[in-house]
Amino acid sequence: MATKVLPNDVEKGSGPVAEEHEGKPPAINAVSTSLESERSLVWKQDKRIVPLAAATYFLCFVDRSNIGNAKVLNSTTGNDMQTETGSSDYQFNIALMVFLISYFLFEVPSNILLKKFRPSRWLAFLMFSWGAITIGLGGVQNYPAMVGVRFLLGAFEAGLFPGLVYLLTFWYRPEERSVRVAFILASATLGGAFGGAIAYGVGHMNRTRNLSAWRWLFILEGIPSCLSAVFVWFILPDYPERASWLSEAEKGLAAQRVREGSQGSAPALTWADAKATLTDWRLYGHYVIYFAASLPFSSLSLFSPSIVAGLGYQDLEAQLMTVPPWAVAYVVQILMAWSADHFNSRGYHAAAAAIVGAVGFLTSAALPADAFHGRYGCLIIATAGSFSCVPPLLGWLTSNLFSTASIGLAVAINISIGGGLGQIPGVWIYKADERSRGYPTGHGVNCAMLFVVAVGALSLRYFYGRRNRALLKAAPEGTTPRLYRL
Repeated sequence: MATKVLPNDVEKGSGPVAEEHEGKPPAINAVSTSLESERSLVWKQDKRIVPLAAATYFLCFVDRSNIGNAKVLNSTTGNDMQTETGSSDYQFNIALMVFLISYFLFEVPSNILLKKFRPSRWLAFLMFSWGAITIGLGGVQNYPAMVGVRFLLGAFEAGLFPGLVYLLTFWYRPEERSVRVAFILASATLGGAFGGAIAYGVGHMNRTRNLSAWRWLFILEGIPSCLSAVFVWFILPDYPERASWLSEAEKGLAAQRVREGSQGSAPALTWADAKATLTDWRLYGHYVIYFAASLPFSSLSLFSPSIVAGLGYQDLEAQLMTVPPWAVAYVVQILMAWSADHFNSRGYHAAAAAIVGAVGFLTSAALPADAFHGRYGCLIIATAGSFSCVPPLLGWLTSNLFSTASIGLAVAINISIGGGLGQIPGVWIYKADERSRGYPTGHGVNCAMLFVVAVGALSLRYFYGRRNRALLKAAPEGTTPRLYRL
């Protein structure tokens, strides 16, 4: 007798089923189609969505983190941003922090508006806005203006990353998301690499047309975001059922494939949806882990040029030497995310990456301050581990949510807590007066946070494994309950 599949979860009583609790989940075969046609559809989606989404986040990350380059660009001649705006180290950190405060405040509202106005329209609006604000940052003359413009930049950049993660749930199955998230997030590591290279080149424009190089840096890096918003408006797809570039058969297959994801036709968030998501206490385990992962993410994004400058490199050479750590992190990030999806093992992969990053920070803090080559190698290891643990965590969260409303809200809360609140401490841990000692506080805090990520990921993996065993035991004979991804 054939095994019957329960349409409802034994615990929650709603939502789709999952086929296995260990190993790689098998493909969904609810529609009559060949594996080749499904692969062709996924590839078609990938070509439309992933490169444009990754390029968009690349520009966002460059515009967000270039202030770290501007802080030290041409500092030996007194033409750096900090000097020309008359900001102390403390004031400069305040300017970094206000970005994160507005980032935290506007994450959730932005994801709600994304569903209301369509992803392509809302993300294009955000992109043009932050590009214009970045250009405006090149014109600030003093500390108050810098703080105000950074607050606006955070408000408009806040919705991009959670919006892109949310968008993927309309198009991809749970076991396909981590690697796509990785391609998008890895563009941040490319942004870090290219940001240093771009700053190196722009640094030679110092005093061109009587403008310091850091002003040119903001102007030249804001223009592409404004122009690219046009491509996002017209090219970024919204939902499978509205995709004119898909045939009717492909639209049906695309919608069927993501029956465990978000639906473009689903209604907007209701108070009942919000309450159900806010009181789903297991999600807070994800939020805490992502909070811890965000400290090294933010501190490396903002202070890599300063960290490298403390390794014996100066000015333009310091900008150039920020490139290798980001380049290595890009490759490791992609491989780690693919493996996590392939083996349905996101918890173990996130924990392993976090431990590698923690060891890199710990070793760097333990080495003598003048061990420049060894500490530079540790920076590469720490950066690779810190960034590689994030895509499996985001893929894990979306894989264990089962409605359009809950995914949109939970992703926004997760990134709001992590990308906003979680990044605020990262602004303060790399203290300027510790440069000669190798930034022990910054490395020590990042090491501790990555160990929190590792312990949290392993604990959550144990929780989901235990919950799956309970669901299997409680299921009536001959039925398969919906199980959590691991």
